[in-house]
Amino acid sequence: MNHLKKIILVIALILTVYSCKKDEGGGCVTCSSDQTTAFEVCETSDGNATVNGENTNTSFQVYIDGLVAAGANCGG
Repeated sequence: MNHLKKIILVIALILTVYSCKKDEGGGCVTCSSDQTTAFEVCETSDGNATVNGENTNTSFQVYIDGLVAAGANCGG
């Protein structure tokens, strides 16, 4: 019985560590402007922005700041 408790403890520990790993990205926001229809900008695990799934190779925050400066509305 003691052996079974150790196995259960190891499994619980593995699941806990796995569930606490870093998220894959920082989330997504929807942006729109007078010139465009709404589009989704997401942050990847490396901090870049993707637009509708296409990697921009630009920092998420820099990309969002540029959109807002150009007149886009971006919100969560």
